[in-house]
Amino acid sequence: MGIEYRGTWDAAGVARYLDERSVPLRLGCTTASGWPLVVSLWFWHREDVLWCATQEDARIVGHLLREPRCGFEVGEEEPPYAGIRGQGRAEICKSDGPRVLDRLIERYVEDPEGSFARWLRSRREHEVAIRIEPVWISSWDFTARMRSGS
Repeated sequence: MGIEYRGTWDAAGVARYLDERSVPLRLGCTTASGWPLVVSLWFWHREDVLWCATQEDARIVGHLLREPRCGFEVGEEEPPYAGIRGQGRAEICKSDGPRVLDRLIERYVEDPEGSFARWLRSRREHEVAIRIEPVWISSWDFTARMRSGS
């Protein structure tokens, strides 16, 4: 079963948007108490899957292990507004953590060989990947509307 696409873009448009953006993904989950939690994580999009990485003791990991259903959003914080949001299922992948971390460093860190990147890599043995398989994605793009002033 594939992803259901709603809104402005089809699958190719969503993929293009995600591949061109280096803003964080906002990931929402449900805590054990039933309250929602939203965290911002770097992401990497590959073959209809969203990948994030975090330390294995991060609270989001435990919440997603308990309840893998999640929500996510990637969007512009400055006009003209565009982005995607959706729901999916998250899987914690310990063995993929270091590989995904390296990809995220390449994508987000200005100097992938600098001190910040080295510090991130020094913690890689405790890094886990979060693999998000979307169920549906909704997209929006207000660029034309905001530029026309209407």
